[in-house]
Amino acid sequence: MCRNIRTLFNFEPPVTEEEIQAAALQFVRKVSGFNKPSQANEAAFNAAIEDVAKACRTLLSNLETAAPPKNREEEAAKARARAAVRFAKDE
Repeated sequence: MCRNIRTLFNFEPPVTEEEIQAAALQFVRKVSGFNKPSQANEAAFNAAIEDVAKACRTLLSNLETAAPPKNREEEAAKARARAAVRFAKDE
């Protein structure tokens, strides 16, 4: 999975439209291999982003869980701690 795509389900506050769009953009970039498409491919690229975003919205609205929502700030702190360990320079 692309490292820039984050889990969007079961958070408090709930996922925003901007987060869904960002995840869709990252997914399409990863699959297509384009960071920015050429003019010839731009329409297909943008349509794919919208299709993926729609699928994400549908998925997230239909998922169910009994687990309590995760706190965004706590999860971000955990991710920063993991990154610090992963990217720490050996001394």
